[in-house]
Amino acid sequence: MAKKSKESTPTAISNVEQTLSKTEQYLEENYKALLTGLGIIVFIVALFWLSKILLSKRNDEAQSQIYQAERYLEMDSLRLALYGDGNYLGFLDIAQSYKHTKSGNLAKYGAGICFLHLGEYESAIEFLSKYSKKDKVIGSLAIGAIGDAYVELGDLEKGVAQYVKAADFARNSFNSPIFLMKAGEIYEFSGKYSDALKVYERIESEYSSSTEGSSIERYIARVKFLMDK
Repeated sequence: MAKKSKESTPTAISNVEQTLSKTEQYLEENYKALLTGLGIIVFIVALFWLSKILLSKRNDEAQSQIYQAERYLEMDSLRLALYGDGNYLGFLDIAQSYKHTKSGNLAKYGAGICFLHLGEYESAIEFLSKYSKKDKVIGSLAIGAIGDAYVELGDLEKGVAQYVKAADFARNSFNSPIFLMKAGEIYEFSGKYSDALKVYERIESEYSSSTEGSSIERYIARVKFLMDK
């Protein structure tokens, strides 16, 4: 057995040498392509980290600008919140100048809310629709505000659809019953009592501990009475 092992050693060494030789030959023939590929990978990684650093700085700038716009919105100084005061940018400029930042995205929501309260409903729908709805709470508020704008424009069907969408998006005991209640009231106003009943019963079954849930039996009874007339 030992003799067989010794005899096989030169063959094994020869095989290793041939493999190394082929590898060296491959590297020699393709080193330019390999270096180019490696350079591209390094460039992509460097670009990724650079973009993250730059985006972080841009977001910090946007945050410092949006603070004042949010203050103006809280004070109901809607045009200052939208267009700025000469020292700080308004929601519109922040949304345009800081497109790919969190604050730039939030500025679209702020602009939409301002337009809604100013009665410029088409613009409200435009900006609220552009807002990227990653946050469940603010996202549901944005969808619900789109519903408000449609209702103000007289398009009750689209309005109620947005209210139900907002409730489904939020899936919490604060936002969801508010928007379901709005949907139910629109259904009632439109004479769609069976649809209103479904929405009210959903509040009763899913959000009974909410403010709306505590008084929902009254609405259910009223709709049932109207259905029986």
